Amino acid sequence: MTKETKASRRDFLKMAGTTAPVAALAVATTAGEAQAAEPDLASNKMQDTAHTRAYLDSARF
Repeated sequence: MTKETKASRRDFLKMAGTTAPVAALAVATTAGEAQAAEPDLASNKMQDTAHTRAYLDSARF
């Protein structure tokens, strides 16, 4: 390893240590709550959501 690589890792860790509390504060201060749609439990069909589409896309051969 060169000195340049070690310095960049050190700088990255310094930056990550200072930005994590700022990111946590930004998440904590966002207004509003997320609302989920109520699932239709009476239906025998699979719900068409982004999650089911992502699963079906990843399961293709």
